[in-house]
Amino acid sequence: MPEESTTPDLVELTRQAVAAGSSRELDTLMSFCAPDAVWDLTPMGIGTFEGRAAIRGFAEDWLGSYEDFEIELQGVLDLGNGVVFVMNRLKGRPVGSTGDTQLRQAWVQVWIDAMMVRQMSYLDIDEARVAAERLAEERG
Repeated sequence: MPEESTTPDLVELTRQAVAAGSSRELDTLMSFCAPDAVWDLTPMGIGTFEGRAAIRGFAEDWLGSYEDFEIELQGVLDLGNGVVFVMNRLKGRPVGSTGDTQLRQAWVQVWIDAMMVRQMSYLDIDEARVAAERLAEERG
């Protein structure tokens, strides 16, 4: 009987985490984050959030500013060594507005033992891809 792989499918874990965020299921989203996880949004001028409580607070504030919100995945690549490159588009309608907004961005995620330990957000997709590839190589 063939043995099942014990290596987590990071693409699938990423898809599940994104689905939880898109549907505002913050308990589920936080279950993918390590207790000391870091979300680094400094390339977007927002700042860094360390630990589940800070990440959850940021997510609550961000999602709370939208009546409708969706994360549309445009590509998820496992680059090896726990590094995942994610291209996405955030779409939503801000509270009190009749217009929609969109933001195309990329994330570089680091996973250890099926837990996200770091996520960096970039507006420049090419910059994010280079950072993700360099990080995967460094972790190799």
